[in-house]
Amino acid sequence: MAERISAAALKPQLTDGREIAFLDVREHGQYGEGHPFFSVPMPYSLLEPRATKLLPCRLTRIVLMDDGDGVADKAAARLGQLGYKELVVLEGGAPGWVAAGYTLYKGVNVPSKTFGELLEHACDTPRLTAEALQSLREQENGVVVLDGRTPAEFEKMSLPGAGSCPNAELGYRLRSLVPDDATTIVINCAGRTRSILGAEGLRLLDVRNPVYALENGTQGWRLAGFDLAHGVSPGTLAPPNNDDLDALRSLADSLIGEHDLERVSAGTVEDWLADAARTTYLLDVRTDEEFADSHWPGARHAPGGQLVQATDEFVAVRNARIVLTDDIHLRAATTAVRLREMGHDVYILDADATAGGEHASDTRDQGDSPADPAQAIRKAAADADVILDASRSMDYRDAHIDGARWVSRPRLDSLDIDPDSNVLVTGRNADLVEGVRTDLAASGFSRLQVCVGNPETWADAGFDIVSTPEDPPDGHCIDYLFFVHDRHAGNLDAARRYLEWETGLIDQLDAQERSVFRPGSRGGDDTHA
Repeated sequence: MAERISAAALKPQLTDGREIAFLDVREHGQYGEGHPFFSVPMPYSLLEPRATKLLPCRLTRIVLMDDGDGVADKAAARLGQLGYKELVVLEGGAPGWVAAGYTLYKGVNVPSKTFGELLEHACDTPRLTAEALQSLREQENGVVVLDGRTPAEFEKMSLPGAGSCPNAELGYRLRSLVPDDATTIVINCAGRTRSILGAEGLRLLDVRNPVYALENGTQGWRLAGFDLAHGVSPGTLAPPNNDDLDALRSLADSLIGEHDLERVSAGTVEDWLADAARTTYLLDVRTDEEFADSHWPGARHAPGGQLVQATDEFVAVRNARIVLTDDIHLRAATTAVRLREMGHDVYILDADATAGGEHASDTRDQGDSPADPAQAIRKAAADADVILDASRSMDYRDAHIDGARWVSRPRLDSLDIDPDSNVLVTGRNADLVEGVRTDLAASGFSRLQVCVGNPETWADAGFDIVSTPEDPPDGHCIDYLFFVHDRHAGNLDAARRYLEWETGLIDQLDAQERSVFRPGSRGGDDTHA
């Protein structure tokens, strides 16, 4: 059993300046219903692949938290097998944190969302309501609305007439998106954070245009009674004109100097990445396409806008070194400013990412997949006594093999299956399937077969496919966050609750949590110019 630490002993360690990873190993739904402010989601069902990406240093202090149900000990054992050395379990899990008098925060990406709210307060971000935007559109020709989310989110739903431009790309590509310096620019997201971050990103660059954040984003638009567009292609972002590149480089240099950002050489970063005693993240903040074409060896893709608004999905170790890379440093610089204001130790790689030489295909999983998946699963199932489906709970409800039992890795102990049974583990996600297989094998199951599939594959293999809307019951769906889950599907009450949650984050902060942020600071100055 792993060493224990009390909540009271852990709390000051979270901001003592040393590296620490505070991992919540509960499933997504449990985490989203309430977690400590500085904890990072690392669900046990996806432990190994997440750890590989987010915990590059095996000597990092790691504290694991569960629901007081023993899952953290299982996670500690697995991480120990992977070579991690300093592993501690939070005594009493999440209930122990509450018993010590500390807050559990609902929702996800809480530090980033909180930073967005703090930034709006610090900078007095100009904003428009949905009604004000509609009125402005009726009065002015040429109001440009830019959606700062990912292209996939934009395609799912968008404001009519808006264009897609993820936040980190705004300053880099503005000249191709906005006709002149007089045109009003409005930045939107689905709620609040990326609207604020996008608008403040342009203000950071001192653009001459009037710039506003759309208050409450697409949800505010719907709450005002306006319709959204669906299925609109985000299109392809045009690269900056060659004539503009020198000006953009100069802008990046000015921003780096004004904010005292530090550049580091490729050689230094190589040494840092090889340092077994310190965590370094090398993150490429460009677009998917640019990263795939060429990037620095060892870099992970983290589009700048997403990195700021969902930092805990890319960085798990507090006080780690974060090195950002792009082509002319503008996107890295704008991202670095915000990450530093969030309390991170950030650097900019002083080299052009396009010269990195590594391609996405170089690092892609080359694992074998059967030429005929349907035949493979049919063969695997022929001798199976039990079929287990390790898909996400909502996917299982939607469609699964008739007779297959849903299984969740943290709850394998509840299975009533003879270890001598011939067991087939299937599911839509290879990582979820592998996690279940790993633990079953460790528990003595020796007749195991795995075969990743989906409803189409299973149907092609000759299985009857059924849906069970109430099975597993809600209480068992620990991987699904029910918290305002249908706010984008027309549930206006859920949208209101979500927006109230965002605006209420600041009031929940204690002094320690608030102390890490310096929103709107310039260099060493804590005031926004």
